[in-house]
Amino acid sequence: MGFTDRVFFDTIVPMQYAVIETGGKQYKITKGQVFDVDSLGLKAGDKVNFDKVLLLVSDGSVEIGMPYLAGAAVSAKVIDSVKGDKVRSARFQAKSRHRRVTGFRPQFTRVEISDIQVGSNTQKETKKTKSE
Repeated sequence: MGFTDRVFFDTIVPMQYAVIETGGKQYKITKGQVFDVDSLGLKAGDKVNFDKVLLLVSDGSVEIGMPYLAGAAVSAKVIDSVKGDKVRSARFQAKSRHRRVTGFRPQFTRVEISDIQVGSNTQKETKKTKSE
């Protein structure tokens, strides 16, 4: 039993997950997972495709991109646009009675992973030679 397997009722079920990059952040995702990403500006019910796949584990095999995997993609469905918790920022200057507090609520897009497509990472490079 390897590190990529889960045991359910004495049977081994191979695990498939991927690490994707979106909005400057990296997320470890599995099929059917629901999570929040920075706002994508899409409506509920829209489909989104994440093509920046950094790592893919499928059926015990691990593929690592340099920096991304060619041909691998993760498709997801937008569930809703939500607001995050309020973030407060305070400035204080001593001995001058100066205080300033500002805050904002970040916008997130809640997505559900519908499929993880496995692409081939082995692409042959062809060099063009001058024919005389």
